[in-house]
Amino acid sequence: MGAETVIEKVRAIADRVAAGYGLEIFDVQFRREAPGMVLRVRIDRPGPALTEEDSVSVHDCANVSRELSALFDVEEVVPTAYTLEVSSPGLDRPLRRPDDYGRFQGRLAKVVMREKVDGQGFFRGRLAGVEGQDVLIDADDGRRHRVPLDAITRANLEVEF
Repeated sequence: MGAETVIEKVRAIADRVAAGYGLEIFDVQFRREAPGMVLRVRIDRPGPALTEEDSVSVHDCANVSRELSALFDVEEVVPTAYTLEVSSPGLDRPLRRPDDYGRFQGRLAKVVMREKVDGQGFFRGRLAGVEGQDVLIDADDGRRHRVPLDAITRANLEVEF
């Protein structure tokens, strides 16, 4: 069974388990690392997570991990020995879906493009939402930039203290 098949089966089960806790699956990875095979499931709470209470907690991770571990063992989803890790996307979470840019409007982010926009290869600034197929960024240079979604290669929230 290939890694993609394992990921599909894991995601289907994890979606059901996470939904039971009011959470959603952000990402599933299954790959070989130094200690062996690692199955990494990142969970998220829908919404902008403006406060600590809105974020995924250690308690959430423990609950989902315990339930997934039991289900994966019973259903024999993973055909080899593995380590299960359940975590949140983190404070510097990647922005992957178009709605992430609206969801985290007002937050500081770094956006890297495959082609220059307004003469720049990346912007650091506040997300100002989405209009059509463009992400609006109030950049550190004081200007609002329109970045086509399909030009973005990588984007992450920046940690603010």
